[in-house]
Amino acid sequence: MLPHTPFSNRRAFSLLELLLVIFIISLVYFLGFSGFEKEKKHMPVLTPLKLKEAVMQSPLFKGKGMLICIDGCKSCYFREDIASPFEAYPGKTKLAHLKVYSLDANNALIQREYGRYQDQKICLEINFYSNGSSTPLILQDDEGIYFLPAFFGKARKTASFEEAKELWLKNSNALHNRGDYY
Repeated sequence: MLPHTPFSNRRAFSLLELLLVIFIISLVYFLGFSGFEKEKKHMPVLTPLKLKEAVMQSPLFKGKGMLICIDGCKSCYFREDIASPFEAYPGKTKLAHLKVYSLDANNALIQREYGRYQDQKICLEINFYSNGSSTPLILQDDEGIYFLPAFFGKARKTASFEEAKELWLKNSNALHNRGDYY
């Protein structure tokens, strides 16, 4: 006969032992695998200076399309073409209190008025064309005035509407006179 030991009659783990094993496994999991989260591609924030670049880096952008913003420019939507539905822009926006301007045929500054989407007033509409150009705009928010060119260069913060208008005309002339170089 075998000598009697205190552990010879055990057939299962105690509740305390099971809880301790679960705790150790959980601790190893959280310490070991918490850094291995899927890396999410962070969308750039839509700001007046980064508007075009942010949209072009969006997974919604496939070479052309239209961006509109509603709800005081807090919510933006993008569609590839007229037959496509608008999809919510996946990134954040920092376009509050945005006013949009353009130049008319007489080169006078006019504030843009757009229609409505989802029964809310559209505060921004910008088209992106397959040739790499986009709608030229002059934007104003609480932090300043910005010029977004159609083709040449990046968006720039300007000191005044007059400076933005001069940049617009300079870019328009460069585009219209592109044949002068040949």
